[in-house]
Amino acid sequence: MVTAVAAVRLRDLFAVVMLFGIYSLVSASLFVVMDAVDVAFTEASVGAGVATVFMLGTLSLTTHREKTPIARKPLLSLLVVIITGAALMYGTYDIPHYGDANDPIHHHVAPHYLEDSMEEIGIPNVVSSVLASYRGYDTLGETTVVFTAAIGVLILIGGARRRSKRDDERS
Repeated sequence: MVTAVAAVRLRDLFAVVMLFGIYSLVSASLFVVMDAVDVAFTEASVGAGVATVFMLGTLSLTTHREKTPIARKPLLSLLVVIITGAALMYGTYDIPHYGDANDPIHHHVAPHYLEDSMEEIGIPNVVSSVLASYRGYDTLGETTVVFTAAIGVLILIGGARRRSKRDDERS
């Protein structure tokens, strides 16, 4: 919470990028605590690594200070945030308690993956068998989205540099 609030309040964009990187690392460590190591690895590599590098690259093409925004209807913005937060909190009331043995997740496909993945897939690591085989198309889709985003950012950065060189040559 502290890093998120500090990132919103700062005007120095370099400090904001660094705080978002710290926020991603803290999120990754929380995922490790919750035994979601695969999600933690993704958050650390994409959130703290790649996203921070992209933001620093973008920052090198822009200014380092945020322009002071013109505040219009702050009460309307606050109302939208409060309604959205209330809706999100309301949506969490029927979520089972963390670690409860009677959670639906423990009675659906998880026992099948744990008991039968070695015989069906032949991979001794259950996480690898789920990601590579049972959810292979999903993993391929996630990889495609990250790859497409990276290519898009590289095209945008390359286009800005070409425009900058043309402007330098004209002047």
